[in-house]
Amino acid sequence: MSDTPPPYQRLTSWIALASLSALVALVMAPFLAPLAWAGVIAYASWPLMERLRWRCARHDTLAAGLATALAGLTLVAPLSWLIWLAQDEIGRLYPAIRSFVAAPPELPAWLAGVPWLGDWLGHQRMALLADPQGVIVAAKTWFTDHAVEVALFAGGLGRNIAKLALALMILFFFYRDGVRMVSELRHVLVRFLGPRTHAYLVAAGTTTRAVVYGFLLTAIVQGTLAGLGYWVAGLGSPVILGLITTLFALIPFATPIAWGSAGAWLLLQGETGAAIGVWLWGATVVSQIDNVLRPMFISSIGDIPFLLVLFGVFGGILAFGLVGLFAGPVVLAVAWAVWREWAAHLDPAQGSGS
Repeated sequence: MSDTPPPYQRLTSWIALASLSALVALVMAPFLAPLAWAGVIAYASWPLMERLRWRCARHDTLAAGLATALAGLTLVAPLSWLIWLAQDEIGRLYPAIRSFVAAPPELPAWLAGVPWLGDWLGHQRMALLADPQGVIVAAKTWFTDHAVEVALFAGGLGRNIAKLALALMILFFFYRDGVRMVSELRHVLVRFLGPRTHAYLVAAGTTTRAVVYGFLLTAIVQGTLAGLGYWVAGLGSPVILGLITTLFALIPFATPIAWGSAGAWLLLQGETGAAIGVWLWGATVVSQIDNVLRPMFISSIGDIPFLLVLFGVFGGILAFGLVGLFAGPVVLAVAWAVWREWAAHLDPAQGSGS
């Protein structure tokens, strides 16, 4: 007598499993972003956790607590310092903008002689001189009309801070129980995906590591170097501008927009030498760091095409927000690993078209 259940029982089991999965996804949806961030941080810093576990004589709870505290200090302390500096710089930025609007500097002779651009900039300067208060009134009107958007942005910052706190709490449990979680996940996936599960997990892991180091750390280095250049050039608010450059650096090939605009601002203020210095620094140092560090980390992915990683970054950000910077490439990397596995097992006669 066969022990195989009848088809309708298997169908019922699959329907029940799908319904349960849908309910779990519905309940966990608000926590997906903190879970993803905690997973990325835990994976990127796991070697540190292993060292702490060894030094704590395999006391997982103590090691997880210490690792979480270090991760919190690493994230929160620099963020608090940057917010404090940015707040101070914004206080100085507003008077500088008012001064520029009230008395825009003369255009350099060579810039005024550029066809179309020189005429347009000259016209804008004359408009500012004729009605300097018009720009300020227009800016105040814009902020009044978009007060709801500004309030939503402020509320979004508060929610992100709460998500950061939740991610740190989740991180503690990932540190403490991560080995067991991965072991159980691998065991369950093998039942569904077969013996190639290990290859898929390796593809996801190496892609996550490459994206963390190849995109995030490279962007932080570029933003730091750019901010140093802005400070030397005498630009106001170098910390804010460095943060903006870091955000642009997360998008491949977009960093020149940041340092190019900073140099253009100096040029409009008549600081020709400083503008050229910022452009040279950006072209020879800031952007070249990207060409050195990012390919070095991305090459660790192996045979996954860089174009696929690029699509994963752009598509992930559009689909999931900032956490999509990691989720997008990981999804495409796993899909690529599955594709290569299936393609490797094609029937040779079928592949030759006979």
